[in-house]
Parts: sequence; C-alpha cells; structure tokens
Amino acid sequence: MQNILETAIKAGFKEIYKTDIESVEFQATRKDFEGDITIVVFAFLRFVKGNPVEIGTQIGEYLKENVDEVSDFNVVKGFLNLVISDSYFVSNFNTIKNTKEFGFSSPKANEKAVMVEYSSPNTNKPLHLGHIRNNLLGYSVAEIMKASGKKVYKTQIINDRGIHICKSMLAWQRFGNGETPESTGLKGDKLVGNYYVAFDKAYKKEIAQLIAEGKTEEEAKKQAPILLEAQQMLLKWEAGDEAVVKLWKTMNQWVYEGFDQTYKELGVDFDKNYYESNTYLLGKDVVADGLKKGVFYKKEDGSVWIDLTDEGLDEKIVLRSDGTAVYMTQDIGTAIERFKDFDLDELVYTVGNEQDYHFKVLFLILEKLGFDWAKNLYHLSYGMVDLPSGKMKSREGTVVDADDLMIEMTNTAREISQELGKLEGYKIEEREELYKTIGLGALKYYILKVDPKKRILFDPEESVDFAGNTGPFIQYTYARIQSILRKADFDYSIEITDIELHSKEKELMKQVLLFPETIQSAANNHSPALIANYTYELVKLYNSFYQTVPILGCEDLNEKIFRTQLSSKVSEIIKSAFKLLGINVPSRM
Repeated sequence: MQNILETAIKAGFKEIYKTDIESVEFQATRKDFEGDITIVVFAFLRFVKGNPVEIGTQIGEYLKENVDEVSDFNVVKGFLNLVISDSYFVSNFNTIKNTKEFGFSSPKANEKAVMVEYSSPNTNKPLHLGHIRNNLLGYSVAEIMKASGKKVYKTQIINDRGIHICKSMLAWQRFGNGETPESTGLKGDKLVGNYYVAFDKAYKKEIAQLIAEGKTEEEAKKQAPILLEAQQMLLKWEAGDEAVVKLWKTMNQWVYEGFDQTYKELGVDFDKNYYESNTYLLGKDVVADGLKKGVFYKKEDGSVWIDLTDEGLDEKIVLRSDGTAVYMTQDIGTAIERFKDFDLDELVYTVGNEQDYHFKVLFLILEKLGFDWAKNLYHLSYGMVDLPSGKMKSREGTVVDADDLMIEMTNTAREISQELGKLEGYKIEEREELYKTIGLGALKYYILKVDPKKRILFDPEESVDFAGNTGPFIQYTYARIQSILRKADFDYSIEITDIELHSKEKELMKQVLLFPETIQSAANNHSPALIANYTYELVKLYNSFYQTVPILGCEDLNEKIFRTQLSSKVSEIIKSAFKLLGINVPSRM
C-alpha cells in the first residue's frame, strides 16, 4: 500500500505543483482520527511552499480520484489521514488466508548463515534463573531470524575446564564416598553443584582456621590447603594426567545429562556445542601474529596487550606473562574458528550486560586484526532477572535453580487455575499437562515481552494471570478461537469477495497483515519483545472484535464465513508467533 501511495503522491505533486518530491513519510493513523494510514504533509514543505492543510486536501482529493484503494480522506493540521477501501483489505486477506506459516520467509539460495550463541554454562552447578532468560532470548532470536529467511545455527560454548570445575571434582573425591546420580536419585548437574558448595564450605573453614593461627585474611585465602590442592589438580588436568582427566570426563558427563533434561523441559536446543576444553588454547597463534603486525605490544614482564585508548577504551591484556591465555584470547580464537567452521554472515552472542565492555573490546580487536566479518558481530545484551523478596529462594538463599522455578511455575498455574475454576471436567493427566503448558508459557512470555536490555522483576503469580499482557491470556484466546472453529458446522473455506467490513474487523485485519513486517523488524532488532507485544495487540483487537460483532451467530452467511475465516487466521498467527517465543498453545482451556 505504501508503494502504491508513494508512486501516486509523486505523480500528484508533478501534476498539481509541477515539482518532484524525493520521498513520502508515512505513519500509523492515530486512534482518535478516522483513517488507516497517515501521510505527514509537513515533510512536503521543503518542496512546496504553502498551507499544510491546503496541500493535504489537494493531495487527498488527487488520491481519492486516482487511486482505487483510497475511499476517503481527512486532514488534521499537517497530517493527511487516508481511509483505505474495504475491498483492498478483503482482497489482501483472501491472498494470505490459506498461506501456511504466513509471515515466514524461506532462506535464499547461497545466503550466508547466522550463528546464535546462548546458554554457555559452567559445568560445576545447575542452570539458574539468569540462564533461563539467556536461553529463552537466544533460542527465540534464533527462531525469529530463521522465520525472517535466514539460515541459522544455534550453539553454546560449555565452560568445562578451569579451577571452578576442579573444586567440584576435589570435593567429590574428599566427601563423595563414590556417590553417583543413579545412587542418589539426583540430576547430575545438581549432584556436582552440591560438591561445589561443599568445597566452598570446607575452604571457608580452612580460612578461619588459618586466621586463628595468625595468618592475615589475604594470606589465608591463598594458602588454604584445599585451594592449593585444586590448583594442583588443574595443572594435572592441563598436563593430561590420566586419573584426573577420567574423573573430569565422568563428572562432566553427569552434568551434561542434567543440563539436557533442563533444556528439554525449557524447550530449547542446539545445533552444535563448543567446549572450552577444546578452545582455551585457540587465539594464541592469532595473538603472536597480531604482535608481529603491531596490533598488540609486549610489556617488560612478557605479557601481551592492546592499547584501545584512542577508541575511548583502555589497555587490555591478551596473553599473560607466563604465556597462558586469558578469556579474551580464547574468545578471539573461538570467533575465528566459528567463521571457519560455518559460512557465517553474522554471529550473535547472548550474554548478560555485565559483559558489555568485554564484547566492545573483542569486536574492536577482531576488526583491528583485519577480519571483515567483525562488523557483523552482535552482543545480545540483557539485564538481570530479579524475584520479589521471599519468592522462590533457593536452598542457599542466593541463586534460583532453573528446574525448581519451572516446577514452581506449574504449581502456580495449578493453584490459580483451581481458584478460578478453570479446567474443570478434564482428566487428571490432561490437567497436569495444561498446568505445565500454562506455567511455562507464563514464564517465557513474561520474560520475552520485555526489551532484552531492561532488568526484569519476575513475579510468578502476576505472570499466571488470565487477563492482561500475559502468556495465559493469549493462550486462553487461542483456545477460545479453537472452540469457535469446532462449533462451526458449515463450510467456511469459500472465498468471500464482496463484503462491507465492520470497523473492528478492519482494525483486526490491519494487525494480521502486519505480521510479516513484525517478524522482519524483530529479526533486525534481535528482539522477541516485538513479537510478544504484536501478539498481545492482536489478541486485544480480536477480543474486542469477538465482544462487538457476532461470529457464528451472524444471520448473513457471507459475514459468518468471513468472520470465521478471520478468527481462524488470527489463531494461526497466535500459534506461529508463540512458536517463535518457544511457547505452546493449548487447543482447550
């Protein structure tokens, strides 16, 4: 429509004012004015001198006369509001009503791919609330980019080495008595996490003992025997000690199996895993090469640095004086490795905003090293997730376990559904499956509807609300439409062309037709919030339509068919949009 109007407006200026204009500025018509699309007349004053209202009126009359789709117009100050004909909307709807996965695009041949990295946990403890936001964001952005027509690879780098891993291993050796996930009935990641906590308790006890013996706190922290032993274990691991490597593989496998269960419950997946144990040496050769080229410089102690002060940053170490790599070295090497492994156009890192500076430096270093693709690296930075005080405190009182939160969400959905009397008459198994669908839908929607950069205060009870901007409200509307479609005892596949639209139908149809554009915008902005809030707006408009006009109760058969078709399309879009957010929709509620 914008293309049609822009062409006509340019022709109108040529005919009326004998002048060319470069572009036309469009915006959505304000709700308090009549119209479907608005043209900003003020923008034309660069080309034509005169009164904006008069210019708007002349252009409006020209469009009404020459563009079939424009049925009326009005001018408010410097804004020309155009009323688009019902036939245009009906024709467009008929074009898309049978399109499967409407709004989704297929990848173009020979187009490079996008890689989205998310999760990237440590293998010394279970996933927590922060990981939930990370996983939901990364997974959803990957699915949205796929829907926008990109080829997408989903990946994670698992931090499976380092002193923190050795702490869990050492504590298990000391206190574990051969415990396994099978013998305890615990998920592997939780079992290993318990030993990380056990290490910390033993470490603090030894520090207190050393301080009592006259050591300073700083000395005690460095000299605690259990820490020194963990450091020795790390050296043995790096040297390939057979017993240490065997234990490392065993305990990491426990954790991977635990993580896989959590990922399955959360509904996320990966195409490829990278492991820090394989990548921690990557980048050292690149640093050596960058040193020769003058990108890096060496200090007197032998450590290698880069000076980014001219770019408003600071100096950054890329290699320690003993020649060992730092995280930055590894990240340089891993980025290069990924572009070698896959034909990538873009790489998206889903990492919390506490790492904003790290990624600025990483991207700049890669640019200075001469990698053209460095300009296509993107940090999907996100804020923390907080819970109201007293809600879902973990056993340690600090970190909220991801598995526990998902169970809590199912329980919250059960309690609220029972209070409202919903889901009565369902079998127990059906009810339990629905509680899970509602609970997880509430969690995911509440987190994804917020702009990634914003911090979230997540309230489980508020998220499971069957009214307002929530997952359950949208799921309930989807189920309501399914009920309408089940009751439709007539053939509603017939194409209706000649029909006068109710204003509520027209509003709803405009929102329906915006779905493809919304997917593209969400992909370009790496923002699932745009999909979530589009869907909420669609559902609000549908409910207003549902409450205002009869659907199955229409006396006119054509109206009944058309409104049923429109309802069906809205439900398809809800399902598609929620699929992009990783949320299931129940057909009954």
